[in-house]
Amino acid sequence: MWEERAYRVRRNIAALAATGLGVSELHAEAIRLVCREISTELTCWATIDPETLVISTMASGETRIPAAYEPLLAEAEYATAEPHRFAALAARKQSVAALSELPERERRHSIRLNQVWRPLGLDRELRVLFLADGACWGAAGMVRAGRDFTDRETEFLVGVAPAIASATRLAVRSELHRAPPGTGRAIVITGPQGELRSATPGALEWRNRLDEISPGRFLTMMSVMAAGARTSSTGEFRAKLRDARGQWAILRASLLLGAEESSTAVVIEPAAGQELVALLLAAYGLSPRERHICAEVIAGRSTAEIADRLFISAHTVQDHLKSVFAKVGVHSRGQLAARLRPDAVEPNKETIAR
Repeated sequence: MWEERAYRVRRNIAALAATGLGVSELHAEAIRLVCREISTELTCWATIDPETLVISTMASGETRIPAAYEPLLAEAEYATAEPHRFAALAARKQSVAALSELPERERRHSIRLNQVWRPLGLDRELRVLFLADGACWGAAGMVRAGRDFTDRETEFLVGVAPAIASATRLAVRSELHRAPPGTGRAIVITGPQGELRSATPGALEWRNRLDEISPGRFLTMMSVMAAGARTSSTGEFRAKLRDARGQWAILRASLLLGAEESSTAVVIEPAAGQELVALLLAAYGLSPRERHICAEVIAGRSTAEIADRLFISAHTVQDHLKSVFAKVGVHSRGQLAARLRPDAVEPNKETIAR
């Protein structure tokens, strides 16, 4: 029975992906499909940048997490002692994790469990990662009270997760090719907990665009950036995220020196050039070596030059290019370079795990 349910949901998610939905719309529909099979009080899905493993956007089920708890959840995701953080699970390529499996001493130190879920009357959490070709494109947190998630429910979620990952990757790819022009550069100064201290005028436009995803999303991201910079060994933190319109931005946070209390400067600017090309290469499912080959092709180097620079034979370069052409759906180097421009036209179909 559960196998049939998983097959049906995978098929429906594949059909959704083929329509060209954006990430937020895709996840909203996928949440409805999954929650018909798995009961939860709260569910929140994250799109994750496969390069930095930072959450780039969020989507919730019908019941939203109260806004007062969102900063705590953001803090938990970047607190090194917090169990089952999305980034930590992704780094281990661990596809599923339940808080109930942890020793009691670890549960006692969980910010999510003790400062968010239990005050809301919840005590069971299951996290599932959306992995495709070894890259993490998103994750789901599913929470409820009383009854723990069963083995059958867990197997169902693990069974549909690869289809969600492939669909998410396709949605990201499609959005990159049709992303609207970004707003300008902005600088935000935050306090110790990420609270807004001051900002340049451009920050208001970014705030509006992020809050279209969910009210308070901008301030939550400022908390994330401040927490990331505080816990970083260098005092700096970098994230890539998208707004409700599919525009990607690069955020860079740095701790400020000489302030009376810990403050952070966050620079926000539209993602462009190599930042978007790197994301596109990942979205096409290219291997690390294939991405290096593409970078050399975009730079205009010949087969012989690429072989010399990468210490491989010209024959190996050609083999890699054949694989790249097949994955990207092109037939020449010129077409490849054109396709990797973020404003190029993108086909909206991809074979997704069934």
